[in-house]
Amino acid sequence: MGFLKTLKEKVFKQDLENYENAGMIFAVRLLFEDRCRMPMPDDMDKIMKKHLGSTTMLSYSDEMTGYMANDYKVHYEDDDDLPVQLLIMKCVEIDEPVMDGLEISQLWDCPDGEEILKTCKYQVVANDMLASGLDHKVRAEMLVNFIEALVEMYPTCKAVVVEKSKKMLTREDIVNCNIPMELKFIHYAVNVRSFNVDGTNDKIVDTIGMSTLYLPDLQYHFTGMDTKDVVNHAYNLLSYIYDNKNPIESGNTVDGLKQGLINMDVQWKVQYEESLIQPIREVLDVNMGEHAAGKR
Repeated sequence: MGFLKTLKEKVFKQDLENYENAGMIFAVRLLFEDRCRMPMPDDMDKIMKKHLGSTTMLSYSDEMTGYMANDYKVHYEDDDDLPVQLLIMKCVEIDEPVMDGLEISQLWDCPDGEEILKTCKYQVVANDMLASGLDHKVRAEMLVNFIEALVEMYPTCKAVVVEKSKKMLTREDIVNCNIPMELKFIHYAVNVRSFNVDGTNDKIVDTIGMSTLYLPDLQYHFTGMDTKDVVNHAYNLLSYIYDNKNPIESGNTVDGLKQGLINMDVQWKVQYEESLIQPIREVLDVNMGEHAAGKR
């Protein structure tokens, strides 16, 4: 299997040399049509405290502003607990494409995403530091709060792109999001992708973004089932993994689908393996029984 056809009928070749780094720094891009200035420090302080609680401004300049998030601390054996740092860079012109063609084909949560990428010529990059040691739910909450603080600071922002997953949401989607906190990280930062395998009836649904929390992404290689039903199954399984800090082991089974609905009478076996689609990473592959395709 070497070529993938997206649901938008574009064909892409697999890149089996592109490997993902789990955890590490979480970065987002805020996209703008026009250049903007760094917000005033008093305004930034007010917004950061509103969303992240106790924060301390480490630096402020036209080039970069840094904060310590005092309510989010990581324990190190040879040192005291250290607060996570949050960095916001100046607005700069975009000099390289934000996404490649394959990534653009997967903007299911932002129907106008391709047009936004064409019209937005400037970006603000923001990221965390020293955060990989946080409990996964604590880091997820912090990142959600940071994203919401950023879109309040920058009212002319058109969209936010999470660097690891290339998930794009408009600023309005984030400002108006009223789903429970425990679902927001998956909504903001995890992309569920879908592909057809060129020249076959095979389909692939996979996810990308969970490795920020050192949790597994998912992969389904199947035939003869509605892609939308598989996508919904993926979101449900991601939520279970997140809520329970992933208790799933290779050889376990998960509830499958019958007539598009999750059904306990249908059991699908799962195992950890290398992903079929870039970036190459360990995924939890879901063997969909009679609907399974490919070799395992």
